[in-house]
Amino acid sequence: MADEETTAEEVEEESSAAEGSPKSGKTKIIMIVVGVLLALAAAGGISYYVVQHFLHSANNPVDPARNHDPGIFVKLGKGDEGLMVNVGGIKGGRFLKIGLVLEMNPGKQDNIKDGKVQPIAETKILDTVLHILRSEKLESFDASRQAELKEKIISELNKTLGVASVYTVYITSFILQ
Repeated sequence: MADEETTAEEVEEESSAAEGSPKSGKTKIIMIVVGVLLALAAAGGISYYVVQHFLHSANNPVDPARNHDPGIFVKLGKGDEGLMVNVGGIKGGRFLKIGLVLEMNPGKQDNIKDGKVQPIAETKILDTVLHILRSEKLESFDASRQAELKEKIISELNKTLGVASVYTVYITSFILQ
């Protein structure tokens, strides 16, 4: 009879263990699924942050005036003459002789190669600068507005040549007649 009771207890334990196994198996599966979902959520969040960070950096390049490689200096015009342009429109009858030097990004291979300006880029630069100088009113050439003129030249050249192609503009001579 003791053997029968032991057998009955063993059968009871085995049946409860058999019932416990599916519960503990389901619990393990649920814990694994939850762990995988948490890992996927973390990976997705990290990926989103990294992509947003790099997209923001690509759309908003670092200010070239603050942080850039040393530039290549390019003088516009022939020799010491610089550029000579009629300003003030048709009725203006005024001439501007201006010496301009551009500090350009050496990393822009479309514009600069082996330390020299590419012919296509040179044509675009001259066209853009001459257009700006010809279209400006006489008041724009006042010494107090020189910074605005430089910014306009930089902005237009960077639109024409590509973002951060021109770091800065130096005016080396200026004669308005």
